[in-house]
Amino acid sequence: MEDYSSLVTRCVLALPAGLCYVLRSGGARRFHQELICVRAIDTLPPWHSWARLARAALGPGPAVLPEQLLLVRDLAGNLARRIEPPVGVIPRQAAVLLLLYPDANDLRLPLTVRSDQLPSHRGEVSLPGGAIDPDEPGPINAALREAHEELGVPPNAVNVWGTLSPLYIPPSNFQITPVVGLIDPAPTLRPNHAEVSAVITVTVRELLDPALVIEEQWTLRGAEVRVPFFAIAGHKVWGATAIVLSEFVARMRRVWENDE
Repeated sequence: MEDYSSLVTRCVLALPAGLCYVLRSGGARRFHQELICVRAIDTLPPWHSWARLARAALGPGPAVLPEQLLLVRDLAGNLARRIEPPVGVIPRQAAVLLLLYPDANDLRLPLTVRSDQLPSHRGEVSLPGGAIDPDEPGPINAALREAHEELGVPPNAVNVWGTLSPLYIPPSNFQITPVVGLIDPAPTLRPNHAEVSAVITVTVRELLDPALVIEEQWTLRGAEVRVPFFAIAGHKVWGATAIVLSEFVARMRRVWENDE
């Protein structure tokens, strides 16, 4: 039979705050409360622990350090790109969506392979997203609208959890705000082939595996640089998308380590 301390640990890790009774020592009372806790755990979907981790990662906390992000660097290890706009430069605002959805025991998210019909970044892997329209109230609306336009995801079906750090993209002068949300059940993705040539997916579990990250030496704009990327479904996910995903991973790891 499972020991008391193990049961308490399972309850705390698996349940949202307030759902499980506080366990106390004391005969029948403790036994009754343990049964309540176990039954509550049994009613949770198997992917719930990943959802709890992902949502907690969006809470307040110290900024993620540059060393934890998949940033392009020169051969001496210096950053080869800005992550904030230069002084005096007003960037255009944009948003992307990290759309989490349940898949058996995991949470999964889609990435889009940009269509060859687009004017820029053709064939690159990105998160669904785009520029914030002048009449839109902010990044959440823009991210949901773009996910609907690119993948057919109904905006009102997404439970928005929060945002990650804004990220500046020098070549396009965009500053993107990554929005994180959950859709349950898993959506039927209908890519708009004018913008998306293919959809690939990855689980949160896979993103947390350090083996998914590879670094290569490339020549970019005439300079030799070290480029870290996520190797996902035969694609090299680098640049702004890799930075956003690596911040999400770093935040989840911090929560995980604090729980241990």
